Amino acid sequence: MLKKLLKEILSHKLVYFLLFIILSLGLFLRVHNIGRLLGFYFDQGRDALIIWDLWHFGNIPFIGPTTGIAGIFRGPFYYYLIAPFYLMGNGNPVYPSVFLSITTIIASGLMYYLGFKIQDRITGLIAAILSSFSFNMVLASRWLSNPTPMFLLSILFVWMLILIMEEKRWAWMPAVLIAIVSLFHFGSAGEVFYFIPLLVLLIWKGRQLPNKKIIIWSGIFVLLAIFPLIAFDIKNHGILISNIKKFLITDESFKLPTLNFIAGKIGFYYNVFTNKIFNARYGVEKFLLSGVLLFFVYHLRDLIKKDGIKVLFLLLSSVTFGLIFFRGNFGNIYDYYLTGYYLPFILLFSIVLGYMRKNKLGIIFVVYFMYIFFINNYSVLHFKFWDKSEGPNSIGFVNQKQAIDWIYKDAGNRNFNVDVYVPPVIPYAYDYLFKWKDNKYLVKDTVPLLYLLYEHDPDHQERLDAWMARQKGIGKMLEQEKFGAITVERRLRI
Repeated sequence: MLKKLLKEILSHKLVYFLLFIILSLGLFLRVHNIGRLLGFYFDQGRDALIIWDLWHFGNIPFIGPTTGIAGIFRGPFYYYLIAPFYLMGNGNPVYPSVFLSITTIIASGLMYYLGFKIQDRITGLIAAILSSFSFNMVLASRWLSNPTPMFLLSILFVWMLILIMEEKRWAWMPAVLIAIVSLFHFGSAGEVFYFIPLLVLLIWKGRQLPNKKIIIWSGIFVLLAIFPLIAFDIKNHGILISNIKKFLITDESFKLPTLNFIAGKIGFYYNVFTNKIFNARYGVEKFLLSGVLLFFVYHLRDLIKKDGIKVLFLLLSSVTFGLIFFRGNFGNIYDYYLTGYYLPFILLFSIVLGYMRKNKLGIIFVVYFMYIFFINNYSVLHFKFWDKSEGPNSIGFVNQKQAIDWIYKDAGNRNFNVDVYVPPVIPYAYDYLFKWKDNKYLVKDTVPLLYLLYEHDPDHQERLDAWMARQKGIGKMLEQEKFGAITVERRLRI
């Protein structure tokens, strides 16, 4: 295999030189300035506190982050995945963030391989470019959160489905495992539809089912994947099962949609998927997107002959059709619910662009498309990721550290109390950052020296005003400092 790979690279040096440049620049965009701009807020602080307890007190988590649906939690594999990098960085959240970003650029490398496998090398390069340099893909890749591993998992899942189409029996085991892990540990509402392609292929390729040994090992891996949630549910008297039943049956989370609801979902799909190509969609961008769609529909009969197209079409149609019936979570559905479908969509889109190169007019269209793609994404990439987080509305990781460093420097060796206000109400991020900094002078007992730390809250200024009003009867302000949109006050208790 290594000999074949080396021969392939040496036979197409320019292609692989370009791929190396693409992936290197893509990685650079994902980690550049991350120490300043890392988004470390409610979810990140909550997760970091759990990992802190894991490393310092041996508390092994059996449930993971919340799904956003009351009483339903993911499994803990996300914590297990990033915990070593918190340890490696001595608690610095930048380390797991960089690790997750690396997994997303590995996924872009696999995008090249699958584009090449399904169609040709140029298609693979197009897929690598779109996934590496799209602003919204880069932004999602820098997110220190449990959906981020879905970039790599989703493209591995597509690969395994293609191998099943090619009658590689062993591919069933990793395909089922990826679907289980994605649904229970990393993904959101969308990953439940990973099982539809598996079911279709099970019926379609039934004669090529894996042998008993592979089935047994698949079952073992699946049980290991869901064991933490089963153990937690047993310990807590079936609370997870009860909440899932309530969500699916009592709350009728899946039901027949109205025409207005369907129209809203179509608009949602359009925005979610097209903004992974163009951040802003003006007249030119809409024209180009429409051109690709029309070309795909017109040539669908030829394109669908490829196994990879069958897999991608099945995967994407399953979720877009299935979520039309989803009415749960108070009707709320968010972009990141479809994280596990971003790369499959871009891969399908890239294959269509690659197929358009068969004639001169198509080549002109594709070249112009890529030119507009770079123009559209460049300015917002530069604006967002070269920011120094020094503006009055900035709340980056650097601002948070500056605020906490100022408190410790100002307090010296004196014991002090801290009261924190953040828009999500619960200040998990600062709870963790004070622990990470060294909170030996931050005491629970009431002492005269009090610091207030609060972030601006333009959406709910009344909440911040009410919190500040309560502080007037507690302490007298002596000094105030601002770090971006974070304000710190030293107060003396009355």
